[in-house]
Amino acid sequence: MNSLIRLYMSMSLDGFVAGPDDRPGQELGRDGGRLFNWLDDRESDGPSGQVYREALATGAVISGRRTFELAGRWQGDHHDGVPIFVLTHQVADGDVPPGHARFVTDVDDCARQARAAAGHRPVMVHGAGAAQALLRAGQLDEMEIHLVPVLLGEGRRLFEHLGAAHIELDLVRRLDDRDVTHLRYRVRRSEEAAA
Repeated sequence: MNSLIRLYMSMSLDGFVAGPDDRPGQELGRDGGRLFNWLDDRESDGPSGQVYREALATGAVISGRRTFELAGRWQGDHHDGVPIFVLTHQVADGDVPPGHARFVTDVDDCARQARAAAGHRPVMVHGAGAAQALLRAGQLDEMEIHLVPVLLGEGRRLFEHLGAAHIELDLVRRLDDRDVTHLRYRVRRSEEAAA
């Protein structure tokens, strides 16, 4: 069985995954850190602790290039030495990512490599651009959305540049915690959505 490719993203109720002006030194944008307050409970036995432990049990990471750079390239190790596949449009000569990271320019090849590297464990996806590219290519299997009850008003939207494609989702899990609702959706394949 292929590893599932699952997006993990914190998102405001109005669809933002970062506040405005996200840049080095202000990686989550202005007021974007609010989306991650739920991580205060990551060591708990509650829903947020469960979701956090599941995320760290993934066997590979796919990241968009912008996310990778804003995260300081994770110094080459996102968690537990798992391989990091950075989906990017181009790679400059001599730009070698650190540690366990590698650049990949083709979305299908990136998904194939990540699935193979993850073995029987899921693949974690970070970044709006990577999520949209994987969705368009039919490679994203699930989405774990950490829905935070706040309206940021502006910033970087998760699905801003997805296009006009109609994508059906099935809710497969909902976990409510103190300041977040963890929603897991399965992405229906086009043949399922048409049925």
